[in-house]
Order: sequence, then structure tokens, then C-alpha cells
Amino acid sequence: MPVFEAMAVLSPSAALLTKTLQPKITTNLQTPIFINKSTGKLESNKIISICSPQLSNTKASAISGSPGIEAGSGLVSEDTTNILDTVEVFDLNGNAIPFSDLWKDRKAVVAFARHFGCVLCRRRADYLAAKKDIMDASGVALVLIGPGSVDQAKTFSEQTKFKGEVYADPSHSSYKALQFVSGVSTTFTPKAGLKIIQSYMEGYRQDWKLSFEGDTVAKGGWQQGGIIVAGPGKTNISYIHKDKEAGDDPDIEDIIKACC
Repeated sequence: MPVFEAMAVLSPSAALLTKTLQPKITTNLQTPIFINKSTGKLESNKIISICSPQLSNTKASAISGSPGIEAGSGLVSEDTTNILDTVEVFDLNGNAIPFSDLWKDRKAVVAFARHFGCVLCRRRADYLAAKKDIMDASGVALVLIGPGSVDQAKTFSEQTKFKGEVYADPSHSSYKALQFVSGVSTTFTPKAGLKIIQSYMEGYRQDWKLSFEGDTVAKGGWQQGGIIVAGPGKTNISYIHKDKEAGDDPDIEDIIKACC
């Protein structure tokens, strides 16, 4: 996959920048990309750097010292839970739902997509849905939130046949409240590039139409997501994973341990 195509997969905005960025790619050509036979995963010791004045001067709005994965009590401040209680998301019929109502009366695994066209998010949806039987047996709901419109959410649901519930967050308010990271340096990383290649090899594809809809492009496509386990009770958030970069999936067993 050409480097600019991989960049565009990570962020639709990148395709609009390719005429000006002119990145310099340096690699250790003696170490090829290979399939690890024991894990079935694509691996490489290849070092990839993307260097340009425009990119090197751009800072990610990441949380300082973000741990990535946390579990236990007191994960989210009272101020944050109060803000979450004011956030609205929209179901596939366009009905506004108070965000924390999604786990007020039940336990839920809530996954946050980068955007509805993202190939890595489609892979994440399947990775979680593969454990839905375990969640169902424990009375745990599986929910996916995406930063986009209701129409985008509908298309995502139809294309992926996602087994859980899908909601749209057009204002990105839930992402802001939970302080999920966003930025160029969290989007263009060697690991993210390898995960895109792995996803394509597994048959996943980016939806370019969804990726290039106005709202997604206007907001940059730099947003990262995460996963929480919450409820029952609006303030009861027992697990939170904040993606450090695109495609930063936690160990599925950590999620199952937290929810079931």
C-alpha cells in the first residue's frame, strides 16, 4: 500500500495534504515485514519515520501522562461524570439519548470509533462482537459510539452487521468529556500503519465515502477513541482504555475481566 494511501486511511484529511507534505521515508530495509506463524499477526522491526516541517511542528492534544488502560474505582472524576450526564448521543432513528443513560440501569461495554469509515474501527467492532456471547450471558450490553451523523451511523451498522448498539455523537462531546486524545502524532505511527496493512490482509476495508463526508474531513480525522466499561449507575465507570494511537486495541481479556 503506497504511503500516501496509508496516510489517507488513517485520516481523510491527509489526502488533502499530500501535495504539500512530501514526507521523507527512512526504513531499515534489511528487516522485512513478515507474518508471525504463532500469532498470525503482521510484524516488523522496520523503522519508519515521516519527516516534514508541517508534521514535526504539529502537536497532539493528548492527555499528559495518559496511562492508556486503567481499571478500578475512581477512574473518572465527579466533574467528568457530571459532564457526561449532559452529553447526548443519537440512536439510529435519530432519537436523542442522554449518554450516561446507556449504562444507568445496566452494565455496558462502550467502544468509541475514530470515525464511521475507519478500517481499524471496523476491525475493532468485530473484535468486540466476537465476545458478545460472553457479554450476553453476563447481562452486559455492547455499544459503539462514533463521531459523526446518524446517517453515517446507519451506514456503518448496515455495512458491518455489528451485533451491538450503534449511536452517533455529532458534536464529539463524549470524546471531549472523556479526554480521548486527538492529533497528527497519534494518527500517523508505524504501529498504526502495520495494523492497517494487517486489517486489509484480513479483508477489512475503509469506507471512503463515509471518510470524506464533510464533517469528518472538517474535524480532521485525527480523533482517537477508547473503550469503557460502565454501570449500572451513571457514575460507575469501572474500566477505561484511552487509545494512545490509531488502532490501539487493549487485550480483549482485560475487557472481559472488567465486564463479566
